Amino acid sequence: MKTKPIYRILLLSVMSALFLSVGAQTENLPIAPGKFKASDESLKQYEYPAWFRDAKFGIWAHWGPQAVPRQGDWYARKMYEGPFHVDRKTRKPIEKAESDYNYQLKNYGHPSEFGYKDIIPMWKAERWNPEELMKLYKKVGAKYFVSMGTHHDNFFLWNSKLHDWNSVKMGPKKDVVGLWQQAAQKEGLRFGISEHLAASYTWFQTAHSADKTGDKAGVPYDGNDPKYAELYHTKADSTDTGWMTKNPVWQKEWFDRIREVVDMYKPDLLYSDCALPFGNNVGRSLIAHYYNDNMAANNGKLEAIYNCKEPSKGRFVRDVERGVLDSISEFPWQTDTSIGDWFYRTGQKYRTSAEVIQMLVDIVSKNGNLLINVVQTPEGDLEPDVLQILEGIGNWTKDNGEGIYGSRPWKVYGEGPSTNGKQEKGSFGGVKDVRKYQPTDIRYTSKNGNVYVFCMETPTSDIQLKSLGLQSKVSNQKIASVSLLGSKQKIEWKQENEFLTISKPSKLPDYNVVAFCVKFKK
Repeated sequence: MKTKPIYRILLLSVMSALFLSVGAQTENLPIAPGKFKASDESLKQYEYPAWFRDAKFGIWAHWGPQAVPRQGDWYARKMYEGPFHVDRKTRKPIEKAESDYNYQLKNYGHPSEFGYKDIIPMWKAERWNPEELMKLYKKVGAKYFVSMGTHHDNFFLWNSKLHDWNSVKMGPKKDVVGLWQQAAQKEGLRFGISEHLAASYTWFQTAHSADKTGDKAGVPYDGNDPKYAELYHTKADSTDTGWMTKNPVWQKEWFDRIREVVDMYKPDLLYSDCALPFGNNVGRSLIAHYYNDNMAANNGKLEAIYNCKEPSKGRFVRDVERGVLDSISEFPWQTDTSIGDWFYRTGQKYRTSAEVIQMLVDIVSKNGNLLINVVQTPEGDLEPDVLQILEGIGNWTKDNGEGIYGSRPWKVYGEGPSTNGKQEKGSFGGVKDVRKYQPTDIRYTSKNGNVYVFCMETPTSDIQLKSLGLQSKVSNQKIASVSLLGSKQKIEWKQENEFLTISKPSKLPDYNVVAFCVKFKK
């Protein structure tokens, strides 16, 4: 039955009034009292906490019920996308034999009958031991730990009073965020929470679709059932298709729910998987609230780190996903990436410990931190090859952490082939995070008046450093000593006008990246 014109006009008037009412509310959101207000000018009062600048290396548990099918990232969305893979950027189908939709049909059933709501109870996390994992991560060299709070699947890993679809009421029946936090604090690690909710409202709209062909063509997927609207959201307006919703009702809901997790757990770090949320007062209000609340909890000292994916201009810590900045940044920043896929995927190829170490050194030389996801199984433990990768990282940080933790960028971040010419771009900004280095590629850091020299690949001959020659335009300080980190062997070196030449050590460590400490004459 068609709606009569007069009723359509009345309905539109009511909807417009509702949006205007909620829009007004988003201009006056509740912010904890303090010096920060919901404006860029106010947020530029931010001062970067020393703990984060010193930490350099964090580990992330990007983990939740989407790990259950063992098909990698975005399963909750892709299971509703039909028989072809969909390109994330163009959103156009790419023909492939085994899409997540086909996997869903084969292993669980049609998404009109068995949907993501039915995957969630299958996540039991029965082998998850947060205390043992945190001991391991500390040994590996992490100085902070970040727990997933909620992914785009709108399932919360904290004991939410605002949202019933959470890990205390369903799945593992545990406060995942709370237990991670307890384990991190016990080991002396700073604790953070990642939120991916801002994108959920449009991201999850695939659950409101239906097959276009076949014997179930037109049969609505389970996301269309009003009983599950709290999980899948309601159907979005046809024009609301961006990464972040433009619906003020949903924007206010985001604010309330992320404020809840901030107020409950008071994390040292809060990460948003987007640019400044919604690009309006809502995102700025949340940041101001978080900063003020953090100061109140720390006797007036600001210890909070807020990450989002746009240049910070001094307001927060910029995050670069799957990429690395190409030069020294004025402001501290962070790369977030994973040793493999974001969620567990059968047969995935992991990054080597050498690749992770090279990435860490490159990032730190440019005033950044590395936050890396360690892929957990759906059950919550780590595979043997992941444990081996972590062991390799830990062996390296034990010997070479002196030149990483507490360091700052030197006058230049490095020299060698990787610093010259066009550099391959990363996935979400900057340059590629995992790259091929040569023995002549060098990175620098500084600490306590010393310079640390990192050879990004195993030296095959003597090491010549232009930046440390007596007539270098970078530094002409006279050198007092050169030592190899993690070793007591004597190192031969010579500082001449053009170069500092370090003789290749007679015995090199087992790992690829070799580091030297250069001390100067007083």
